[in-house]
Amino acid sequence: MLRLEHLSLRRGTRVLIQDADLTIHPGWRVGVTGANGTGKSSLFALLRGELAPDQGECSLPSDWVIAHVAQEVEGSERSALDYVMDGDGELRRLQEELARAQAAGEGTRVGELHARLDAIDAWTAESRAGRLLHGLGFQPGDERRPMASFSGGWRMRLNLGRALMCRSDLLLLDEPTNHLDLEAVLWLEQWLAAYPGTLLLISHDRDFLDRVVTHVAHIEQGGIRLYTGDYSAFELARAEALARQQALHERQQREIEHMEKFVARFRAKASKARQAQSRLKALERMTRVASVHADSPFRFAFREPARLPDPLLKLDRVAGGYGGTAVIQAVKFSLHPGARLGLLGPNGAGKSTLIRIMAGDLAPLTGTREPAPDLAVGYFAQHQLEQLDPQASPLLHLQRLDSRIREQELRNFLGGFGFVGDQALAPVAPFSGGEKARLVLALLVWQRPNLLLLDEPTNHLDMEMRHALEQALQDFEGAVVLVSHDRHMLRSVCDEFLLVADGGAQTFAGDLDDYRDWLAARERTQGGGDARETGGEQSAAARKARKRDEAALRQRLKPLRDQVKRLEREHETLEREKQTLDQSLADPAIYEASARERLQSLLGRQAETARRLAEVESAWLEACEALEAAAADLLHDETGEVKSIDGR
Repeated sequence: MLRLEHLSLRRGTRVLIQDADLTIHPGWRVGVTGANGTGKSSLFALLRGELAPDQGECSLPSDWVIAHVAQEVEGSERSALDYVMDGDGELRRLQEELARAQAAGEGTRVGELHARLDAIDAWTAESRAGRLLHGLGFQPGDERRPMASFSGGWRMRLNLGRALMCRSDLLLLDEPTNHLDLEAVLWLEQWLAAYPGTLLLISHDRDFLDRVVTHVAHIEQGGIRLYTGDYSAFELARAEALARQQALHERQQREIEHMEKFVARFRAKASKARQAQSRLKALERMTRVASVHADSPFRFAFREPARLPDPLLKLDRVAGGYGGTAVIQAVKFSLHPGARLGLLGPNGAGKSTLIRIMAGDLAPLTGTREPAPDLAVGYFAQHQLEQLDPQASPLLHLQRLDSRIREQELRNFLGGFGFVGDQALAPVAPFSGGEKARLVLALLVWQRPNLLLLDEPTNHLDMEMRHALEQALQDFEGAVVLVSHDRHMLRSVCDEFLLVADGGAQTFAGDLDDYRDWLAARERTQGGGDARETGGEQSAAARKARKRDEAALRQRLKPLRDQVKRLEREHETLEREKQTLDQSLADPAIYEASARERLQSLLGRQAETARRLAEVESAWLEACEALEAAAADLLHDETGEVKSIDGR
C-alpha cells in the first residue's frame, strides 16, 4: 500500500503539506483535489522520487512500477507506435537482451528470454499499442508517422498512451483530459475503470472524476483528508462538514464574547475575581474553530452586448475544409440571441472547422456565411493563448483594448478573474496555462460580444473557474456555441446539440448519454476501425440505416432514461431539503427549551427525508442498472455484433 505518515512538504519557504497522514490500498482509484498551488503536483513529484519529504515518511512497495505522463514533448523521428511501445520498459529491456543473446549464440538464454516474453504477453504488445492510439483519437496510418510530425497537443496524447502502455502498479495522471476531445475522454474513462493497479488522478473534470475514482484525497490548508466515494459524494460530504464547522465557529464566538464580557466586568471585583480568572484561563486553553471561507476567488459576468440583432449569423449550404478538400458540406442553420448550442462529433469530423467558419477565421469553400451587421464575435481557441504578448501584463492587454478607462476600473475587472495585486501588472510569459486561459476569457468578456464561440475553453481551468464560467454563460444574453470535453459544462450550458459527423452537421435529438450510445454503436458498426477503412459504411444507404437504428434505439431506451432523470431530480430536491434541515439543526437556538416543539418537528422531518433519500438512491441505482442492461441487450447479440432493433 501507499502510506504517508506525518508528512510535511515545502516548496522554497512555502509549506504545502504539513503533518499529513494518508493510506491508499492497492486497486484504489483516488482523485487528488484541491485549489491550485496546494501541492497536488508536488505530491506526485514526491511519489516519483523527484522530491524528498521535509518531514515524515512516504512509503510504497519497493517493487511497484510507477507510470506517469511526461510533460516534455519529444520531437524525434521515432514512429508513434514505437514511442508508445517504449512505455513498457520490461518489454524493451527483454527485447534488447534477446537480440544480444541471439547475436552471441546463447541458446539457453534465448529460451529463458522467450519464456519471459511469453509470460508478459509480448507478442500482442504492438496490437495493444495500436488500440491505445485508436482510443486516443489517432487515425489509421498515424502510428507509422514520426513523432516530429505531430503538433504539441497530439504529442501529449502520445505521452499519455506511453504511460498507459506501461504495465504499472501505480499510475499517476495529472490533468490527462486537457488535450483530449470528448470521444477520447469517454474511452479513457472505460480504460481506467478496468485498470488493475492503483490510480492517483488530478483532474478538474467533475464527470470524469465521478466515473473513474473510488476515493477522493482533498488537500486543503496543509492537510490531506480522504473521502470514500466519487467526486459528487465528496462535494456533499465536504459541504456538510463546512456547514457544521461554520455553525460551531459561530456558537464558539458567542461563547467567547460572553466570557470576555464577564472577565471585563468582574476582573477587578474581589468576590468575582476567581471566577473571572477561571474564565480567562478557559479562553486561553480553548481550541479555536476557524471560520469557513469561500474557495473561489472568481466572480464575473458577461457585459451586456451593445446590440442583439436577430438572427446573429446564418450559414447557407456551407462547405468547409482545407486545400480545396471539404471536411463538412451542406451545413445550414441560423443562430439567434439566447441560443446555447453544443457541437458533438468524432475526432476529425470538422467541429473546429465549423467553429472557425462561424468566427470568420476560415472562408467557406462553397455556400455563404451571412453575419448580421452588428455581429460581435468572441472567439476562444487554444491558439489564442499563444497569441498573448508575453511581455505585456494583464492590465496592459486590457488597456490596449480600451485606453480611455481608468486603471482602477480595469484592475477591479481583472480581479474577478483572479488577477489581483502585483499579478495584474506582471508580464504573462511565466503564467500557467490556466492563468493565460483566464486572461483570454477576460479579454473576450471586456469586448462585449453578442456571439460566443468557445472551442475547448476549459483546458487548464480549475474547478472554481469552470463553475464561474458556467454561471456567466447561463446569464449571457447573446448566443453561445460550445465545443468541450467537459460534460458538466456541456450539460450546464447547452440546451441543444449539433452532431458533426459523416461530412455534415445535423441537430442531435438526444442528450450526452444518447451521444455516448451513438458513439458505441458507431464503433461496433465499424468493427473498431476508422470509417475510411470500411468504405461501404460511408454509403448514403448505410448512413441512413444507421441513423434509423440509432433513433429506434433511443426510442426503446427513452422510458428508462426518463425514469432515471425523474429520480435524479427527486434526489436533488431531497438533498436540498436535507441541507436546509441540517442548517436549521446546526443553529444553537433550536436547542433552547422554548424551541422544543420545533426541534422535534425538524428531527422528524430530517429522519423522513433521510429515509426518502435512501429509497430514491436505491431506486435510482436499480433504474441505472436496468438501463445499462437494456442498452447492452439492444446493442449486442450473442456474438457481440450489432442487432437490428426488432431483436432479429
